Amino acid sequence: MRTVKEISKLTGISTRALRYYDEIGLLIPTQKSEAGYRMYDDKDLEKLQQILFFREFDIPLKEIKAIIENPLLDRNQILQMQRKMLTAKKKRLERLIENIDDILKGEHEMDYTVFGKTEIEEMYNAMEANMTAEQRQLFIDQYGSMAEWKKDFLEKASSEEVQKNFKKVVEWYGSKEAAMEASMHPENQDIQLSYQKRIASVLQKLADSREKNVESLEIRSLIGEYDFVTKQLYQMDDVSKINLEVAKEYQKNPQIQKVQDSIYGEGATSFIGRAMESFYQKQ
Repeated sequence: MRTVKEISKLTGISTRALRYYDEIGLLIPTQKSEAGYRMYDDKDLEKLQQILFFREFDIPLKEIKAIIENPLLDRNQILQMQRKMLTAKKKRLERLIENIDDILKGEHEMDYTVFGKTEIEEMYNAMEANMTAEQRQLFIDQYGSMAEWKKDFLEKASSEEVQKNFKKVVEWYGSKEAAMEASMHPENQDIQLSYQKRIASVLQKLADSREKNVESLEIRSLIGEYDFVTKQLYQMDDVSKINLEVAKEYQKNPQIQKVQDSIYGEGATSFIGRAMESFYQKQ
């Protein structure tokens, strides 16, 4: 067992912060001595390491608490998420360093334009390579062959409307390179399905709480979890822009409301949109 001071010395976190984590229920020590001193075991230390890792990504404490206490997540799943976040951050930093080096050499300027024909074809090839046999058959049934679908895809991707959407994608990811990286290396389908199930679970919890204030701690904690999972799903460090777009559609698009409300209940979609909007506007 270790005291607050020993944990502080070992991890670099202040004793004041450790006491605060105890007060809010984020990291409750295993026991207290007869004199009232907080005592931590190895499991407490492991949990603290997880907390400190999430703090490196500026995730609010209440969202960290919601993630760690989520019964759907076990230790390995949390570690896998953390590793993925760290890997994504490492790749992003490496790209930024490479861009700066090129600029210093006078060889390159940061490019935030939409995707060209060659890049669109690369995205298509990556997408086709990651398809299941069932998905391929769906396109063959609709277009006659994969070659015909590719032709249609490339033509539509070059249209003005789709190019405008590409601009949004680049803005969401922060750079053209990051958007291409996510497109070329999509998540494993089983992992994607897992994220989608978690999102559906969060949306259902929000729908069940739609009579509550969107600014309540419970609702903001749920949106915080939604924010975290969509970051993993989209492989993005910041999903505020894309989720604000979703919030707007949830509140103003009657077709989306009709479909979503048929799943989550009448009025749920609009409520979720307001909750998302409130969460991101007050960050």
